[in-house]
Amino acid sequence: MERAVAEAAARTCDLRLRGVTCTPVEVPLRYVLGTSAATVRAAPLLLVDVHTEQGITGRSYVFCYRRSGAKPIASLVEDAAEIVRGETIAPVAFAAKLQRRFALVGVTGLVRMALSAFDMALWDAMAVAAGVPLATLLGAAPRPVRAYNSCGLGLMAPPAAADEAEALLEGGMQAVKLRLGYATLAEDLAVTRAVRKRLPDAVQLMVDYNQALSRFEALERGRALQSEGVAWLEEPIRHDDLPGNAEIARTLDLPLQLGENFDGPKDLLRALQAQACDLVMPDVARIGGVTGWMQAAGVAEAHGIPMSSHLMPEVSAHLLAATPTCHFLEYVDWTDAIAAEPVKIVDGHWPVGDKPGTGLAWDRQAVERFRMP
Repeated sequence: MERAVAEAAARTCDLRLRGVTCTPVEVPLRYVLGTSAATVRAAPLLLVDVHTEQGITGRSYVFCYRRSGAKPIASLVEDAAEIVRGETIAPVAFAAKLQRRFALVGVTGLVRMALSAFDMALWDAMAVAAGVPLATLLGAAPRPVRAYNSCGLGLMAPPAAADEAEALLEGGMQAVKLRLGYATLAEDLAVTRAVRKRLPDAVQLMVDYNQALSRFEALERGRALQSEGVAWLEEPIRHDDLPGNAEIARTLDLPLQLGENFDGPKDLLRALQAQACDLVMPDVARIGGVTGWMQAAGVAEAHGIPMSSHLMPEVSAHLLAATPTCHFLEYVDWTDAIAAEPVKIVDGHWPVGDKPGTGLAWDRQAVERFRMP
């Protein structure tokens, strides 16, 4: 393995950055995603293509949350690429350089997402140039990664939620995620029980509040959910209320999951130092791309904390394959509408195969169809 990694790395030594292309698209969701924060019927994505002087293209994308986020993120990606244009591609060195150059603006929020998208595409270009999967370039063996289905299961009536949960078992899924945050605990329990009753006993059920509750409500609802066959409790209160989350993690037997809003590896470290969660699930677009993820994975390993992913499964699967405390991949099918070869779940796992890079490739006609003005 070490020899293969060394040979692959050698083939990337002369890869130089020529430029970048950013394309904003909005793709329809197969399942409407209603959460305590918003109802999402279409996903605004920014597609990033990194071009090299050698003709190699690296690809990535980020979920922009709102349509208005795509243009400023694209502008920041283009600015970052201009700073290092013509240089030999070295993502870790680029990340350090760009963080210094954007320090006065603040490497957070949209800046963090832009630098993450750029970083992911750079790593993809390196892996493509090396002719190996990204997981291999990171020193791991490509392997199937256990996934849970996060498509849909938003706020809806109990019978509808149960029907949708059953549909989400396609591909042999052995875990699904349910959004909660109804007006009352009774409603939360009614939906949870309807879904849990419909699912086979072996299927795990995660629940996500999307930061909807107060500390008191989180403790009350968390205690009630502990006997309902739930696998984890995700973001019941504000993600940055570390003392509050620590109290919840300390009080409940139900594992507390945080991480999709960690802004860089240091946020993950602060949460673990505060004992604010039992599990972590960084978002590759917020944690710092591939470079930030691997740093965060080292922190999670040092603390013995299981690490899952948030969105962007095409990249996240490779990263989890290289994560010592790999737990679950969050599966969404949002790119199926624009991917040249959509990936299908097999026996509840994302099949990290032997294609060079992350395997991302766009269906250009579909991209044009869903392109945002």
